[in-house]
Amino acid sequence: MSMYIDPHIHLVSRTTDDYEAMQKAGIVATIEPAFWLGQPRTEVGSFKDYFSTLVGWERFRASQFGIVHYCTMGLNSKEANNIALAEQVMELLPLYVGKEGVVAIGEIGYDDQTEAEDRFYREQLELAKEVDLPVLIHTPHRDKKKGTYRSMDVAEEHGMNPGWIIVDHNNEETVKEVLDRGYWAGFTIYPHTKMGSERMVEIVKQYGPERIIVNSAADWGISDPLAVPKTADLMRKMGIPEEHVQMVTYRNALTAFSLSGQMDENDWLQAPPIDQTKKMSGNSVLRGGQVPRVEGPADRVEN
Repeated sequence: MSMYIDPHIHLVSRTTDDYEAMQKAGIVATIEPAFWLGQPRTEVGSFKDYFSTLVGWERFRASQFGIVHYCTMGLNSKEANNIALAEQVMELLPLYVGKEGVVAIGEIGYDDQTEAEDRFYREQLELAKEVDLPVLIHTPHRDKKKGTYRSMDVAEEHGMNPGWIIVDHNNEETVKEVLDRGYWAGFTIYPHTKMGSERMVEIVKQYGPERIIVNSAADWGISDPLAVPKTADLMRKMGIPEEHVQMVTYRNALTAFSLSGQMDENDWLQAPPIDQTKKMSGNSVLRGGQVPRVEGPADRVEN
């Protein structure tokens, strides 16, 4: 079975059924960017607890289904507009960016492209430089082309290396500029919105596989945690070479995020077998009467 990485998925919003389906489909590793939860947070403590979940319980929960979980840390652009709260989050972030499994600063960038968003985007670019981490950029849903170009312009103002930046949520309007300027181009496969699998196939046909990364960004909305393997299957059916399929659904994400020093292929190739008898702080993914899944080394996914 082929191996896949979903390098942008919000797993705190997903169920254990999703984890099981992802593992069966060949997803071996995921990256969970810190993001907006659907309604504004009002206290810095809610950010602290959320960040702790990303590096703690969710990392454990994924391991219980045979998936290695990583995350990115950042103040999302939407909540950057609450300036008083955003300032407190910026004081909190340095406590988390060096935690095990944190592979980038993100997702950061622009939403409504306000002055406050610009301020905190710039501050987080500087934080990324200080801690030597890649950056995951969220491009806005509205006025995407302007916001995408502005994101790159500002990054370059701050002396960032484009090879250390993943510009996400691209489409046909932005991809050429992002690739031409040397950035990694992320594409989100969403049902009915953003990119669809068919459009993704055409982009890979046109631009090739270099520096292109496919993700699901599956979250609390209508989204598909199997978007990456499904897109890979469609690519194969449409004649995309297997090497190119592997690059855009596995290898490129590994190359980009391994710049953090926190992500390595051996993390899943040499991972211990699934053992659902394990607990974290006394907590289990099982409920009373459920039989734990315990596997041996032979049950690991092979590429």
